[in-house]
Amino acid sequence: MTTFDSAPELEPAVQAGDDPREFAHVLHAVHDAAMAGTRLPARPRSVIDDSWQRLRRAGLDPDATRAVEPTLEFDELEERRRHSGLIDVVDELAGGLDSLIADGDNILVVADARGHVLWRSGSSKVLTRADHLGFVEGADWAEGSVGTNAIGTALMSGRSVQVFSAEHFVRSHHSWTCTGAPIKDPRTGEVLGVVDVSGPAATIHPTTLALVHAVARLAESHLREQHHRRLDTLRAVAAPILARIPGPAMAVDTDGWVAAVDTLTPRPRLLLPARVGPGRVFVGALGECDVEALPGGWLVRVADATDVPKTSIGVRAVAHASGVAGVEVSVEGASGVWTHRCSPRHGDILTYLARHRAGVSAAQLSMHLFGVDDRTVTVRAEMSRLRKHFGGLLVAGPYRFADGVDVRLLDDTARP
Repeated sequence: MTTFDSAPELEPAVQAGDDPREFAHVLHAVHDAAMAGTRLPARPRSVIDDSWQRLRRAGLDPDATRAVEPTLEFDELEERRRHSGLIDVVDELAGGLDSLIADGDNILVVADARGHVLWRSGSSKVLTRADHLGFVEGADWAEGSVGTNAIGTALMSGRSVQVFSAEHFVRSHHSWTCTGAPIKDPRTGEVLGVVDVSGPAATIHPTTLALVHAVARLAESHLREQHHRRLDTLRAVAAPILARIPGPAMAVDTDGWVAAVDTLTPRPRLLLPARVGPGRVFVGALGECDVEALPGGWLVRVADATDVPKTSIGVRAVAHASGVAGVEVSVEGASGVWTHRCSPRHGDILTYLARHRAGVSAAQLSMHLFGVDDRTVTVRAEMSRLRKHFGGLLVAGPYRFADGVDVRLLDDTARP
């Protein structure tokens, strides 16, 4: 029989050699006693006991049977996906856990740091089963909403968790097992979300916890490598600029992580203003600074009071070496000029924005690009990619070039 009170770093709900059916009977008796407030026949595992106590104090009903309703509208779901910090590792998570969902019994779910389901995948059979519980994209699976489960309890405990049968607080979930592991931002240690594998209780296996935990750690490693590559790229662009400009300066990415420094005290990160953009801004650690755009980041120079630099953008239609028409964007600041050659679609978007300085909605961009106004998900994805490269030069709500940037359409040959 499984020992209930052991708590190693990775603690499967069922140990190798245990009979899951027999163990489920014990858990049902433990759950019934705990909910009734009578003497327990055995102690639940500490991570489960802690969860149950939190939920009983919160007054959650263990007999709730209503399916969880999605709490995010489609547009908000897309927005959360883009800003979750997990979008670049979703495919890696799915690939690493394919062996667990290939048989069609388990569902793979990725949730954000608040427990909202952002992505899910699995066979139609298991997805339909999950639908009955409300285990759908946009639904809130935080512990306080649906009780003890691998997503919400992993977020509350900060550790990888496997929940089996009657370890779930809500009785309607007792026919399921789930295994979740938190994914942390390798730069800050903050939790970005949870990867979870769920399925019928009979599918439980003690090795699932180790695999889900390992895949989450690999995803963190991938995020760390991506961060380092982006800083290396930014450093290569910034190094010659820093070498020729006078005065103290540094190059940082759009989140303030430092790629290169000249005559300033080195630091890993610079705290940027909430809405940083080109021009003169106050940066707490440095005082008044002149900010210029770099590909994927910013050049931050301690300000010279006699000089207020301006940023200008030139959008020009060009022909690529392949003969395909495209758009070349040049960004000019006090420290020099850098140029980016866009794909035809990105060039079309930037040309359209250059003609509509007041800004356009996602629906308007959709109509321009596709002739219909309902391709807003694709539009937002493309704008997210563009904003990664051009940073604060492009802003949303509506989509437009940032205020104070001089935008020039140098060759008006693209379609209106």
